[in-house]
Amino acid sequence: MSDNSSLKVVIPARFGSTRLPGKPLVNLAGKPMISWVWQRVANALPQAEIWVATDDERILEPLLAMDIKAALTSKAHESGTDRIAEVANNQGWSDSDLIINVQGDEPLIPETLLKAFADFCLYRPDFSMASVMTPISERSQIIDENIVKVITARNGNALAFSRSPLPFCRDSAVNKWPLEGFQRHIGIYAYMTKSLRILTSESPCLLERREKLEQLRALWVGIPIAMMSWDNPPPPGVDTPDDVERVTRLLRKEFSV
Repeated sequence: MSDNSSLKVVIPARFGSTRLPGKPLVNLAGKPMISWVWQRVANALPQAEIWVATDDERILEPLLAMDIKAALTSKAHESGTDRIAEVANNQGWSDSDLIINVQGDEPLIPETLLKAFADFCLYRPDFSMASVMTPISERSQIIDENIVKVITARNGNALAFSRSPLPFCRDSAVNKWPLEGFQRHIGIYAYMTKSLRILTSESPCLLERREKLEQLRALWVGIPIAMMSWDNPPPPGVDTPDDVERVTRLLRKEFSV
């Protein structure tokens, strides 16, 4: 790809959440969470066309009032990837466009990470799909099923993802495993529109259903996933009321609001 490629960013924002209903609209330091995410993306990637893809008019209306491009998508989608594909198809985006998927519950995502990831994708030859990984720094993360592990080939493409320890060090106990070589997957994705359409035209595969990791579908159908290394994991997103308080404090400190 080149820097002349058309860059899109889509932020999936689903209203339903077991722990935080209406999560995209949760108030963080005086603004809805989704607007903080949008602002991070806009600051990092001013050249991008940015959309929010939602399933509910209660999210759509305030976004449109803030002059943020937003699309109402099907409530039947099981993933943000499917929601993004609907936007891409409805907008008639070219197969050669680059689409970055930024989660709508990460208002603290570093702008430096977003910019570096866009550059990584734009200037990578034969690009199809990409994501991000960061070194695991604690042994407890190796066995934590909420921490997704990834291993890569020599060319930097993903070989496998798992919630289980990956790789598995056969000859020693977990508490003696060296941390070197363990990588944590960070759920930021980018796709060529063509790859996104192939991915979402397929049903979930057995690996994906068992691990609950949709990126395994891409590997299953033969879409290579280029992995960008990043030194530090981004701050955690917002999933619980405690997260709301934590992120609100950090935003107030950062922006003096």
